[in-house]
Amino acid sequence: MSQEALSLTGKLLIAMPGMGDPRFAHTVVFLTSHSEEGTMGLVINKPATGVSLSNVLDQLSEEASPAKRQLAVHFGGPVETGRGFVLHSDEYRSAMQTLVIPGGFALTATLDVLEDIAEDRGPAHALLTLGYAGWGPGQLDGEIAQNGWLTADATQELVFDLPDAEKWEAALRSLGIDPLVLSASAGRA
Repeated sequence: MSQEALSLTGKLLIAMPGMGDPRFAHTVVFLTSHSEEGTMGLVINKPATGVSLSNVLDQLSEEASPAKRQLAVHFGGPVETGRGFVLHSDEYRSAMQTLVIPGGFALTATLDVLEDIAEDRGPAHALLTLGYAGWGPGQLDGEIAQNGWLTADATQELVFDLPDAEKWEAALRSLGIDPLVLSASAGRA
């Protein structure tokens, strides 16, 4: 990515129909960083079945008390699937480390955010993922150029409030695209 290239940090990636990798079919990915060193994002619409915040806390701490607030766990991507990431509203800051992302978002990957959420003193809006999606330098830009992904602005409502099953269509509609008219195969003139 050249200096003039637009950073997609804080944007959404929307998988096009016909995505070759089934792990990303109909996914919406929130991009936490996009630079010439590479890209990192979190899938925000694929729940991890059978896993809850309480399960995660039990795995991380022997002294975990029952969570006062529950949080669904999502499949964040195929890289480091045993590692948790919390994408949240930016009014919350971890005592350890929080990455602020443009658009009113933040990312924290330390245990204290999970404990704060469980005690109902964490961020107002949060999404917990296990794993992340990663692309090497220029890789994502190439996939976008090959019509594998569309990009859209992220909103708090789309990321945190909509049911997971509605996020892909809502992200497309935010671009003025009717999901029913998308074809799984792109034509070339």
